Amino acid sequence: MRNFLKRTINTNNIIMYWTLELATKLEDAPWPATKDELIDYAMRSGAPMEVIENLQEIEDEGDIYDSIEDIWPDYPTNDDDFFFNEEEY
Repeated sequence: MRNFLKRTINTNNIIMYWTLELATKLEDAPWPATKDELIDYAMRSGAPMEVIENLQEIEDEGDIYDSIEDIWPDYPTNDDDFFFNEEEY
């Protein structure tokens, strides 16, 4: 399985690295949620420190996040076939 890695740079030029493995730690989070609620969930659920660090780097303007796609827009959905490399065929 390919470890899908996405580097996200917020407006403060802080780099956050999301992998599919890290992002899936938030699948069962209490959506919709604020940044603080997501950090609390990640800490209580035993998510890796990288998840908590990435969440802490989100610019907090009191936003409510409806899903992981609001945090990581490139999060692969069920419709995405990110394991298929079109260039190979």
